[in-house]
Amino acid sequence: MNRHGGQRCLVTGGASGIGAAMAARFAAEGARVAVLDLRDPQAAATPDGPAAELAIRGDVARHDDVARAFGELERRWGGVDLVLNNAGVSVREGCLEVTAASWQRVLDVNLTGAFFVAQAAARLMRATTGRGVIINTASVSGLVGMPNYVSYNVSKAGVIEMTRTMALELAPGIRVNAICPGYVVTPMQRAEHGDERIAAQAAALPLRRLGLPEEIAGLASFLASPDAAFATGASFIVDGGETAGGLASA
Repeated sequence: MNRHGGQRCLVTGGASGIGAAMAARFAAEGARVAVLDLRDPQAAATPDGPAAELAIRGDVARHDDVARAFGELERRWGGVDLVLNNAGVSVREGCLEVTAASWQRVLDVNLTGAFFVAQAAARLMRATTGRGVIINTASVSGLVGMPNYVSYNVSKAGVIEMTRTMALELAPGIRVNAICPGYVVTPMQRAEHGDERIAAQAAALPLRRLGLPEEIAGLASFLASPDAAFATGASFIVDGGETAGGLASA
C-alpha cells in the first residue's frame, strides 16, 4: 500500500512499542520516516530493514533537542508533513509517594515535550507547505481516573486539551488529533505490570485481550490520510471496551 507515498513523517518515541509500530507502518505505506528517540532511533524496523530514513537521538523534554531535530528535518527534507507525537514515560506510584522529580519528569516528557514538538512541527509546516497533520498519543488515562498514576493521568489529560486547542488555532491547513489507547502490550507495559497483572487486565476487558502496537499504528495511518480529512480536534479511543461502561484500572 502506498497510502503515505513520499510524505515526510516524524515519529517521536519511535524506537520501541507503539512508536516503533507507527514508524514501521508509515514506512511500509510509502512515507519517508524520521525517528526521534533517546534510545537507538534505528530500532524500528520493517521486514525490509530499518524503518527510519533519518535517526535522530534526542529527548523531547529538552527544548534544544527538539529544535535540533526539526532543524535537521528542514535541512535534509525541506519540511515535514506528518508528526506522530508519541514519546512518553510513566511512573507507577501512589499520589502520596509522588516526588517533585518524578512529577516533573513525567510532565516534562508527556506534556511539555509533546507541546513543543507540536509547536515546532506546526511552525515548520506553516513556513513550508502550509499543510500537515499532527497526531498526539494521549491515553484513556487522560479521560478517567486511574489509581497510582496521577502524574501520567494529568499529563495525558493535558495532551487531550492541547489537541483541541491547537486544532482550533491551526485549522484549516493543519489537522491535529489525538489517539487514546487503553492497555497495549508494549515493553513499558510489561516492565511496569508483569505477566500476571497483564493477564488480569486482559480478563477485565470486554474484548478479553490487550491491544497491539500495530493496531494503534493502523488508526494513526487512517488519521493521517485523506480519508480522515474532516477530522480535527478529536480524541479517538482504542481500548478494547475498557471505558465504554466506566471500567477503570484497579
